[in-house]
Amino acid sequence: MNAHHPIFSINSDKAFEEHALAIFKHQSTHCAVYQTYLYHLGIDPAQVKQTADIPYLPIAFFKSHEVIADSRQPEIVFSSSGTTGMAQSRHFVTDVNLYQDSFKLAYQQFYGNIADTCLLALLPSYLERDGSSLIYMVDELIAQSQHPLSGYFLHNHDELFNILKKLQVAKQKTVLIGVTYALLDFIEAHQLHYPELVVMETGGMKGKRKEMVREELHMVLKAGFGVSSIHSEYGMTELLSQAYSYGEGIFNCPPWMKIVLRDTNDPLSLISTTQTGGINVIDLANVNSCSFIATQDLGKKYPDNSFEVLGRFDQADIRGCNLLVQ
Repeated sequence: MNAHHPIFSINSDKAFEEHALAIFKHQSTHCAVYQTYLYHLGIDPAQVKQTADIPYLPIAFFKSHEVIADSRQPEIVFSSSGTTGMAQSRHFVTDVNLYQDSFKLAYQQFYGNIADTCLLALLPSYLERDGSSLIYMVDELIAQSQHPLSGYFLHNHDELFNILKKLQVAKQKTVLIGVTYALLDFIEAHQLHYPELVVMETGGMKGKRKEMVREELHMVLKAGFGVSSIHSEYGMTELLSQAYSYGEGIFNCPPWMKIVLRDTNDPLSLISTTQTGGINVIDLANVNSCSFIATQDLGKKYPDNSFEVLGRFDQADIRGCNLLVQ
């Protein structure tokens, strides 16, 4: 087993700042796309002395360019789902151990030992295509879970219902991770009262159902599963780390990941907490691609560094004059 990368030992703001600046220096010279972007902004990397001065690469570059800061060949290429006819994001990963360490250590931090857990996955739209980083993660976690019933469910909802009932009787610690529309499909056919179950939604409607505001969605899911809160996972093809929410749509990051907000009308200006802005992510696990990403999500950040995702920018206008709130 390789030793973990030093980023996974970060335990203070100062350590985060030091690692982030070191990774910025590396990527500003070794990631051609990022280097060119900085050049066009007129940024001299040598003048960047704090993370607050680091520019964020628009996430759309993952659709049009190979964002890579490493001379090695990629070990794996993750791709986004993307609707038909739209360009897919691609993330060229030269060291898949970084991804494995990132999701395993984060999962353990938020949910404890996976070996004690039965992990059930209801992820049809992800299973039906190649290149999903989420499926890669869930595959690995299922393999690490030592429970014989851990596994995937495509459309076999009756079987999933029976297994959940069995696990509830056995008082087995269980996590059900599901794409949002599939969880709704499931509870339309099967009602549960399973307060101990962790239900984790990810990935939205994928064009299969009408979008719902989070409060309404979580209310429906809580009633259907008989749970007091709905957990969520915030991750994407372009990031090798995930943030998690225990409920109410409030997410927290692992120590090597941070959320910063930008002004919706001026993408290069950062804003303070409590305002709404575009979500920028520092993901230090992206050491071999780009760790400083301006996403197309809109969010709000709180003084304790937790954050909320409020919607997405309209594809057509990333500057944010026209907002499409889910």
